[in-house]
Amino acid sequence: MTLQEQIAHDLLSIKAVFLRPNEPFTWASGIKSPIYCDNRLTLSDIQVRQDVEEGLAELVRTYFPEADVLMGTSTAGIAHAAITATILNLPMGYVRSGKKDHGRGNQIEGRLEKGQKVVVVEDLISTAGSCLEVVEVLREAGADVLGVVSIFTYGMEKGKERMKEAGVVNHSLSNLDTLVEVAYKENYIEAEDKDRLLRFRNNPSDESWMK
Repeated sequence: MTLQEQIAHDLLSIKAVFLRPNEPFTWASGIKSPIYCDNRLTLSDIQVRQDVEEGLAELVRTYFPEADVLMGTSTAGIAHAAITATILNLPMGYVRSGKKDHGRGNQIEGRLEKGQKVVVVEDLISTAGSCLEVVEVLREAGADVLGVVSIFTYGMEKGKERMKEAGVVNHSLSNLDTLVEVAYKENYIEAEDKDRLLRFRNNPSDESWMK
């Protein structure tokens, strides 16, 4: 298997990803979704955790070899940034969702010097909103953000457009297209579900994929 297929297999095997085309989940936004992803579960499985962290380290080595520091997104990216940084022998820190209301009021935790080349570690990319907020905080602090590495991306057009407009490159270990193919081969879904899942990805707010 390719790395993308291996990670897709891993996520399905530990139920970090659920596919329910016939019983969709409801996101906080109210959108009906045939997929639910909880990559925090990768931390609880030793082999999957190893696959993920070594995969993230390889993405950094391949695409961002000049990285000075890794910064995790809060909270899901923190553990992955820490483990990946250990593999790469790099410093790490993380960015809070907002400034602390006490002490020094930090939003960036860990040492970050102006001009340092940073790679952001994220677990999941959907519309990319939260990830880009982290990038903006780091840029305002004077960091040179090289890009983002993530475990999984839905590949939604809105997310890709936002990343492009912000001048941010993302490299993910796996994606929805690969996961759908692996899920079909491993009998998680039926043939007719493949198209429905991809139609959802292309237009999440249009519930015609359910028909």
